Amino acid sequence: MRFSYAMLPDYSLEESLRAIELADELGFHAVYAADETWHKDLWLLFAAAAARTSRIRMGPSVSPVTLREPTHIAQAAATLDELTGGRAEVVLSSGNFGLLAQYKLDWTKTKPLSRVVEAVHVVRTLLDDGAITFDGEFFRYDGLFTFARPVQERLPVKMGAMRGPKSFEAAAEHSDGCHHALSYSREAYEYAAEHLRIGAERAGKDWTTLDFGAWVVVAVGRDGEAAKDAARSMVGIYASSMPAEQLERHGIEAAQLKPIVDAIAGGDLARGIELTTPEIAEKLSFAGTPEEVTAKIKEIEPTGVNHLIAAITDASIVKTFTGRELPGVATVEEQLQLIHDEVMPAFA
Repeated sequence: MRFSYAMLPDYSLEESLRAIELADELGFHAVYAADETWHKDLWLLFAAAAARTSRIRMGPSVSPVTLREPTHIAQAAATLDELTGGRAEVVLSSGNFGLLAQYKLDWTKTKPLSRVVEAVHVVRTLLDDGAITFDGEFFRYDGLFTFARPVQERLPVKMGAMRGPKSFEAAAEHSDGCHHALSYSREAYEYAAEHLRIGAERAGKDWTTLDFGAWVVVAVGRDGEAAKDAARSMVGIYASSMPAEQLERHGIEAAQLKPIVDAIAGGDLARGIELTTPEIAEKLSFAGTPEEVTAKIKEIEPTGVNHLIAAITDASIVKTFTGRELPGVATVEEQLQLIHDEVMPAFA
């Protein structure tokens, strides 16, 4: 089991850089960030982090091919790969539906999965060959070339997936792996694994060699109740992007979350947090003491998940998003240290 840090780049740049440096020193596999307008630009942040790190991999998880043209993703990834000496990778998706709505884009009319699969081909081709001629349904090029070249022989290009089954199958068939966001139950990962296997077999791959990542909300600390309260503050915000099918794989009906999602969408974050019960938060986060978080990861490990991507939640990010003051919650750096010291050894 590899462990990575998924950051929201909403801290000061120096704080973010210090956290990346610590994750590098502690031996985390990668640091990822969402490629979204809502946050500071991850490409510039990681470019700055390149010179301050030596081992950790970095890149977007995820980058939206509806908003960022895939050849520009390939160009940026190749440039970051040179800066880091071969440590870049990318995870592609159709994008955060809430963000797309703010761009007045109706995701239901974008053929999201077909678009992402085609974008994977575009990024893969430009990274491997440095040029592309292609006449697709969504993207078209005639002799487009770039001098931005990756250092790695094969820079990993992966897909994000949540709903399934076709998204999981496509990730395994067409890319180097799947980052499955916001699932926490054994059932959810068994479902994803079943369809990753189908897609891999279609392409003649061994599905167990793919990056099968669990992108999850994590809050860990000596004060387990404070950690759980921090996670509860963010669960509704994240859960608003979870499709009904995914919620059902956690024993939650979409109707249960509708009042929470409606409150958050209307800007009443305090009401959304109030409506997020501890029971819902428990089902939709990995939070608590190091022992409790370890036990939750152990629950999904047998499904074949080989990569835990911890979207760490601390008091600072909760205050940024919700205005809540939460005493007793471990900082990002403290949580990275706890994960390294007391969670990762259980999966060595």
